[in-house]
Amino acid sequence: MKNKPQYKVIVSDRARQMLAGHVQFLTQKSPTAARKVKKNLMDAIRSLNQMAKRFPFLEAEFIPPNKYHKMFVEKWYLILYQIKNQTVYVDYIVDCRQSYRWLVR
Repeated sequence: MKNKPQYKVIVSDRARQMLAGHVQFLTQKSPTAARKVKKNLMDAIRSLNQMAKRFPFLEAEFIPPNKYHKMFVEKWYLILYQIKNQTVYVDYIVDCRQSYRWLVR
């Protein structure tokens, strides 16, 4: 029996573009790996409809405290999301092998 979703999950256009960019880049190296990464990231995002608060908050100097939750996926990927009422807003999907200082400034 499936659990009833507790949260609605909305992925921003920016996060969709970031995901597409990561997959597109990886496809150049390995289409199989790209499909696996995309599936794992999408599964992780979908899982936020249950227990979205299970991941800690991002603590960074220029980010307001308790704004973004952070979820690591596949060793290299960081998904940042907010929870407002019963909705999860996925705002960023970051490849941690790249510089993301732009995010915390």
